Amino acid sequence: MALRQFGELEAQVMDRVWRHNRPVLVRDILYDVNTDRKLAYTTVLTVMERLCRKGWLRRQRQGRAHAYEAVASREHYTAQLMCDALATSSNQTVSFVHFLEQLSTEENQALRAALEVRQLLSDDATDEGG
Repeated sequence: MALRQFGELEAQVMDRVWRHNRPVLVRDILYDVNTDRKLAYTTVLTVMERLCRKGWLRRQRQGRAHAYEAVASREHYTAQLMCDALATSSNQTVSFVHFLEQLSTEENQALRAALEVRQLLSDDATDEGG
């Protein structure tokens, strides 16, 4: 199943939820979003409910309101988008080459570090299985 990017308002809400890194109330997100633009409480509530239906937020009753929290991290979402984009290629090797040509020095270092971590995890799994 392909992952769709968030709409503009969904992305703003998810960004705020991820930044809080804890369960939040609609009014918490409304306050944060309204520093950039003015939205109604019901608008933010509707977006958060839609994100719940899509599986990106979960909610739990807290008094008369609901507390919402992210189901997955921002990094997980980003990784899924990257995998979905790669899956659209008919030649993943060439796509990787084009991708790598666009990396900054910092991104290149992050990729190298990630590959080292991946190798360590793979080595540990092999050691445990053998």
